[in-house]
Amino acid sequence: MDVPDILEIRGEVYMSKQDFAALNAAQEARGEKLFANPRNAAAGSLRQKDARVTAARPLRFLAHGWGVASDVPGKTQHEVMQAIAAMGVPVSPLLVRVETLDDLLAHYREIERRRADLPYDIDGVVYKVDRLDWQARLGFVAKAPRWALAHKFPAERAETTLQAIDIQVGRTGKLTPVGRLTPVTVGGVVVSNVTLHNRDEIARLGVRPGDRVLVQRAGDVIPQVVENLTRDEVREPYNFPDHCPECGSEAVAEEGEVDVRCTGGLICPAQQRERLKHFVSRAALDIDGLGEKTIAEFLDAGFIKLPGDIFRLKQHRSAILAREGWQEKSVDNLLASIEARRGADPGRFLFALGIRHVGSVTAKDLVKCFGSAEAVGEIGRRLAEGSIEATAEVTAIDGIGPAVAEALGDFFHEPHNAQVFDDLIAEVRPAAFVSTARETEWSGKTIVFTGKLETMSRDEAKAQAERLGAKAAGSVSAKTDLVVAGPGAGSKLKKAAELGVRVVDEAEWAEIMRSA
Repeated sequence: MDVPDILEIRGEVYMSKQDFAALNAAQEARGEKLFANPRNAAAGSLRQKDARVTAARPLRFLAHGWGVASDVPGKTQHEVMQAIAAMGVPVSPLLVRVETLDDLLAHYREIERRRADLPYDIDGVVYKVDRLDWQARLGFVAKAPRWALAHKFPAERAETTLQAIDIQVGRTGKLTPVGRLTPVTVGGVVVSNVTLHNRDEIARLGVRPGDRVLVQRAGDVIPQVVENLTRDEVREPYNFPDHCPECGSEAVAEEGEVDVRCTGGLICPAQQRERLKHFVSRAALDIDGLGEKTIAEFLDAGFIKLPGDIFRLKQHRSAILAREGWQEKSVDNLLASIEARRGADPGRFLFALGIRHVGSVTAKDLVKCFGSAEAVGEIGRRLAEGSIEATAEVTAIDGIGPAVAEALGDFFHEPHNAQVFDDLIAEVRPAAFVSTARETEWSGKTIVFTGKLETMSRDEAKAQAERLGAKAAGSVSAKTDLVVAGPGAGSKLKKAAELGVRVVDEAEWAEIMRSA
């Protein structure tokens, strides 16, 4: 058969149950540590620095898809997977193509029935839309495809005792209860800790230290308490703390939310450490050399307290050099890495602040709309003052809703957060957003897509508008310049008519794209 010049085959490396048993027997004979399960053994084998160790492990591979391809050998998922199998690449023998929902669920139940007898561990089935053109139309949400769905099997369960409930404080101040268990084996893994999620979950389960509980691993991965087996025994209920265990600040739940959060912000040691770790992380400012241990060391030494202090570390160069493990080269490399981030990408800068509901994608969208991190700061201050106009501007951005607007306003409503932002702006000077769109008559204008688009996905439509230099908004307002309406358009179409906004259908939009 013809093989494409370039074909990136994607799949999963695994270890069979039989090979895993043989590997552990060999480990035991040598007096070495045993692996917990085949999944951990396979992952640990791949992470070996010495490739010879990896090569000696009984690893196998099953293809489940593909990436870059100069020519895709088929028009459907099934055709391409058959072609990959014909090339000699292992493909799961459980792969089938079905026509109906009943057939889909029947195959799921058949695999579930055979699960224990399969030569490898499996925690569910993945359904995929077969036609590749339909996959392209459906597109992705962030990193997840709209055209694929994982259907997990019921998790294995075991009984044990809840010994204690500890409270952990996260980067955003969220108080998360963690259950400490008498160690128990669940699905081949020894479980000693389990998340209890939040105050409401503890109340729902009625758990208290000393209770017997039923535990499962959700998705065969995350341990969770399914049931309290002794909740009827007379014992004092667990009282969730109303003050932060780290800094003593009041801990409260916002209206309509289940999570209890510390109000201490950056004065809270737990949040301070975690927020600084997030600030320098790879997805945020990506400052090389400032890892978790270094952040902790500099915090303990008093070199840093707030994010802006990172950019003043050169004042402590001599003191850092005097510390164990630091040499001139390592200190200078760290300071150079910090200096290189003074002109930070504005989206990364905004994401690094750790504002609730403002992830990396939302941060980019905000900067793209308002032009710079400073401008987002100004809109945040207006939101903090209760500006209705500012709320409308933020929620008009496609994909951004009231939760983001509220979170931005809440962030800048706290004086210490505004001070941190201003301090950073003085030190970092994030770059302005630079658009890659070409100049057209639509540059700077606002376009709203509504109704069921038949010739393109929403992501495609948004990308097309941005290529023209326009902004794709999620709601119609007096600032809207054009509405593209598909079948089923409702309130937005009515609003456009009321405001006298020009409305076109998809065919007219396609013509606008061709002539722009």
